[in-house]
Amino acid sequence: MKEILFLDPVFKETIWGGDRLGTEWMYNIPSAHTGECWAISAHPHGDCIIQNGEYAGRHLSWLWDHHKELFNNFPGQFFPLLIKIIDAKEDLSIQVHPDNAYAASHENGALGKSECWYILNCKRDSEIVYGHNAKTKEELKKLIQQQEWNKLIRTLPIKPGDFLQISPGTVHAIKGGTMLLEVQQTSDITYRLYDYGRLQEGKPRELHIAKALDVIRCPHKDEIVETYGQAQMGDLQIIPLISNQNYTVRRIRCRRQASLKQRYSFLAASVIKGSGTIDKIPIRQGSHFILPYGYGSYTYTGNLTIIEAYL
Repeated sequence: MKEILFLDPVFKETIWGGDRLGTEWMYNIPSAHTGECWAISAHPHGDCIIQNGEYAGRHLSWLWDHHKELFNNFPGQFFPLLIKIIDAKEDLSIQVHPDNAYAASHENGALGKSECWYILNCKRDSEIVYGHNAKTKEELKKLIQQQEWNKLIRTLPIKPGDFLQISPGTVHAIKGGTMLLEVQQTSDITYRLYDYGRLQEGKPRELHIAKALDVIRCPHKDEIVETYGQAQMGDLQIIPLISNQNYTVRRIRCRRQASLKQRYSFLAASVIKGSGTIDKIPIRQGSHFILPYGYGSYTYTGNLTIIEAYL
């Protein structure tokens, strides 16, 4: 049987980050302004290290480059998924991401950024920025130039357990007080439209208006995802969240013991609540791991909620 690959997260300090990844998730974070936990990542800006087994101490990117058989020889230069936990103490910038074609031609062959969010926690009556009100590119450009953000942006109410798809070209922003788990393409490309006039090291952060105007979909079209169906088998509940060309994501709930099969090129998993074991190995909220190709059956025990992602 192949080994489960446990990973050490990479943490990112941000102007909008907080301390909940330390106080609530019990990570050893670098500061009280830690906005992101890159939990499963092989991106050059945050390449996770394998904790255990034969490949302990190696970066995930090295494993992708040298042992593709662990991933069913899945094609592509990059490990395709990046999974994060985000702690937004303050509002994030209003932003947009490019698609694969635009990123390839404008960002040195990088991947675009499709992402989805599972809301872990938020304040009562919370909302996110999602979409815009401009009907044409001309109207969009005018509202941005005049900084009429209240006229331009749309907001959407959220609550814990909500799930949203943020496709390339969608104007969006996480608001303060929100924690979420993000599954995305392996990309770190963000075009900022507006950053509230904040200063970082005494200077405003860079905006990317021209590129943002290139990629924003106009008019906006909602793409809210309703969780569809569910499977309940004794102590196991499986709720599919989304399936598209970039990722499939589902929520697993185990109440005592539950067995499943790893049928995919690889399966990436993040424990978002509870504690227990996987195949007798202890796991808890904040554990992240990959089941490689051909792993076979696996068993969760305990009281656990897990987000699993695969291709």
